[in-house]
Order: sequence, then structure tokens, then C-alpha cells
Amino acid sequence: METKNYLLNKFLDRIDFDSYEDFKKNYKLNIPDNFNFAYDVVDEWARVAPDKLALVHITDDEKETRYNFSDIKRLSDKAANMLTALGIGRGDTVMLILKQRAEVWVMLSALCKIGAVAIPATFQLTPKDIVYRCECADIKMICCVDDDNILDNIKASRNDCKTLKYVGVVGDKIPEGCIDLRKCIDESSENFEKKETPIHDPMLIYFSSGTTGMPKMILHDFTYPLGHITTANYWHRVDDGALHLTVCDSGWAKFAWGKIYGQWICGAAIVAYDTEKFNPESLLKVVRKLKVNTFCAPPTIYRFLIKAELKREDFASVKHCTIAGEPLLPDVFNKFKDITGLEVTEGFGQTETTVLLANYKWYPIKPGSMGKPSPLYDIELQDENGNPCEDGEVGAIVVKNVFKNHPTGLFIEYYRSPEAMEHSFKNGNYNTGDMAWRDSDGYYWFEGRNDDIIKCSGYRIGPFEVENALASHPSVLECAVTAAPDPIRGQVVKATIVLVNGYTPSDELKKELQDHVKKTTAPYKYPRIIDFVSSLPKTASSKIMRKSIRNENYDSAKKSE
Repeated sequence: METKNYLLNKFLDRIDFDSYEDFKKNYKLNIPDNFNFAYDVVDEWARVAPDKLALVHITDDEKETRYNFSDIKRLSDKAANMLTALGIGRGDTVMLILKQRAEVWVMLSALCKIGAVAIPATFQLTPKDIVYRCECADIKMICCVDDDNILDNIKASRNDCKTLKYVGVVGDKIPEGCIDLRKCIDESSENFEKKETPIHDPMLIYFSSGTTGMPKMILHDFTYPLGHITTANYWHRVDDGALHLTVCDSGWAKFAWGKIYGQWICGAAIVAYDTEKFNPESLLKVVRKLKVNTFCAPPTIYRFLIKAELKREDFASVKHCTIAGEPLLPDVFNKFKDITGLEVTEGFGQTETTVLLANYKWYPIKPGSMGKPSPLYDIELQDENGNPCEDGEVGAIVVKNVFKNHPTGLFIEYYRSPEAMEHSFKNGNYNTGDMAWRDSDGYYWFEGRNDDIIKCSGYRIGPFEVENALASHPSVLECAVTAAPDPIRGQVVKATIVLVNGYTPSDELKKELQDHVKKTTAPYKYPRIIDFVSSLPKTASSKIMRKSIRNENYDSAKKSE
């Protein structure tokens, strides 16, 4: 049978549209009763096209392994049986710290099949981070790679994780008291009995940084993958049977955007570049070797590729490029286009959503613009009083009428956080907390984050966590963490610090504080810039005024003697 766009035709009324206006008005999803990504996408592809390529796993030493959808079905069935035998079932939470091992895709599919909740996590979690997540989400099992640092951190936190029953390890080093995940999957039966999974049950939780507290739990239900059809088909523009590469680790929401859901629904194969450390030359080598067709990465990656003497032939096989995670500088857009002939297409969204705004094919790109709204969302820019903004006026990006007509792809709730829900959901609308303005042609332009989230090399970093880490050092009286512009990373973490009496500013102390943050929280969050000042600007209610700190004149005016 002809299988090209097979699933798209099942889930959409129409695939092709004549214009953006046609797309925005007439795009319609058909959501099956009790939709389950593992059954209705992975297993369905295995049924109608058993040899269809699903995943290409490649390592730094160029060892390449290919998996078709029959392989993913068989392995996920075996993994589902393994999990069931351990007593893990509907509603149980399992944290995955698996980098880009093939087991990421297997375990996400298996957890889907049994109705359990996946919690992807970065490999940079500290013991404190692990305990916090276990306590918040009642995590029952952690599946991780055999990285010494990860294993040490899990070991250090395990006694404090009261709900944690199992640690499954992928690799050759299996510590005492842990499960050899690959061996257990291999020894499990591949005869799996399909289980009922209600469509609005929890499926996926991401922990996302915030500035008013510790990371929040962002909960998605089983409809979430269908929201990523717009991400993959109309923004990434993946093709059925072609290779797509998104550069990101499995612990970040960008993975859900670019390395599994929408891409597999569209029938594209995913490239898993399982590298231990990013190297632009190595990435270019993978793109050339595999003949990647569509490519997505944060702007930082494009800057590194350009610096690595990118050549047109490096991207000869690539037909379309996209970026998200931070604003794209026009000079990067222009340099990349000059070298490769490709226009980098920007998109915008959050861990809480699928792509909200994007540059689609029906209109020309304006470098630096996020494009126009996705058909899934009713988007409005609003001022601080909830009034709609005029063209050229900066306002909050708001998704309207979410309780009356919940968009497919929008998260269900901040799990177990009524305070966060009250803050973000008002008058039936969801306020993203991100600011933008709209030009007279309907293009949206990112202005900034109203809660001071820092976007560094595609990472989202909450100042509160870094401030907490700094405040635990005996030299720090008080501090404020903000973003500082950086030509390579987009933004970097900057700490403005008031020292305790008896401590003197020095380069040695800066290094000590940076190392302290690396040990206290995830290392990538450390402040690359530290300024010592005599006082911090505050409001009448003693709230720190970060906007004033971001003024480059502030530090020079308030330097400690």
C-alpha cells in the first residue's frame, strides 16, 4: 500500500493549503478516541510499513545503528513488559536521564503504552536537583546512562528519595543495587497486551526553571504529540522518509519538539547524534555523512558552525533549516544564507506549548522575526491590564480562551502548583510571560521575558536557582542574577553581588564563586560574568530591580570600593 503521509492523512482534514490565511483558518486536527502515540504512531507504522526507517543512532566514533519502526515496536513492547513486571503502571512517574541513547525512544514509547508518566531530565542534575524532583513528582524509577557523574549523584541522593524504588542503567557499568536496563529489556517478552490509556491522562512532565521559586512541573496529556504536527510538518518541513536532525539533549523540551513526536507522525526518520561534547566540526561531519535533509538547532550552534569555516557542501543535502530557543540575530541569518544558500526559519514556543509562532512557507522571512501565529492557538498581545496591543506596542504573548477551547499542544497545568496556575491563567487566557510586538504586516518580534528567564545557548536558566546557589556561599550578602548579551551564546548568566563585610572583590573570589555554583546546581548555570557592588537597586517593597541592574551603567556607578 502507498504509505506516504499515511498518518498525516489520518489526523488532518487537509495537509496542503494555498496561503497562510487558508492554513490559519482551515487547519483541523482529527483526534482519535484514546489516542496514544506509541500505539497510533509507532505501532501503526510498524504495521503498515514494517521496514520504514525510524531512527539513525550515530556516535562520535561514527558507529551507526539504524532502527525501523518494527524494531522500536518490538523493543518498546519488551520494555513495557519489563516495567509492568516491576510494578510500574498507569500514572507512575519515571525519570529518564538517557542523553541520546536509543533507549530514550524505546522508553518513551514503552511508558506511553502502559500509561506511565515520563519525566525527561538533563544529565547535569545535582543530588539536590534529583531529590527535589523525586519529592515533587513521587518518582518511582530513574533510568540513566552509565556516566560516572550521573551515577554518583543518584547514589548520593537515593536515600533521600523516599518514593524511588528502582534505578535502571544503560551501559556497561551497572552499580550494585541497580538494574541492567538493556539486559532486562532483552530478556522480557515481546508479546505485550495493549492497555487502555485515557487521552487526558498525564503523559509527560517537564521541570522548567522559574524566577519566583524552584522549577515547576509542566504537565502534558496524551494529545500533546498531535500538537507537534504543526511543528514538524509546517515549520521544520520534514518529509516522509527523509532524515531530520535537531541538535539537543533528550532532557530538554526541545527533544519533544524536534526528535520524536511530530517527526514520526510525519514519517520522517530521526537522527540521534549521541555525542559526549559538542564539536562543530564533528556535527558538520555527521550532517555530511548521513545526508541530513532538515536541520534544527539554537542560534548558538549556527554561530559555532559559521566560526568552524562552514562550507556550502557541508549542507548540500539539507533543504530546510530552523532555529528556536533564543532570538536569531540578522547577521547570523545573513552569513549562514551567504554560505549555504539556506534561509534559517525562526519559530517560537515554550516547554508549555508546541510551536506558537513561526515563519511558514507562504510568506517571506523577515530576519529576526518569529513569524506569525500557529493555527492551533488564538494569540493576542496584551498590555499589563489585559488590553490588546496595537501594532508596534510591546505586550505579553497571550493564548486566549484556553478553558473554553483548550488548544492541542498546550500543557494541562503546572502540576501541584496552584500558585503558578493563578499567576499564568487569568480570564480564561494563558499568559506566556514572554513579550513581543507585532509589525503592520502581522509579523511578531520577540522583545524579552518578563520574568527574567535567561536563554544561554538554548538553555533556559531561572535566576532564582543561581541566586540560591550563590547565597549559600559565606562571602555573599545578597545577589541578583540577570542576563547579559553574548555574541556566541546569545545570553550568559551575570551575577551582581554584594559581599559580606570582611570579603574583598578579586578574580580569585570570582573563580571560587563560579566553582561553587557549578557544584551546587547544574554546571551550565554558573555566572560567566560577576560584578561586585556596594548595594542592589530595590523597590519600596524591597524587591530587587533587575531592570536597573541590566543597565550597563549601574555596575560602574555602584562598584565596591
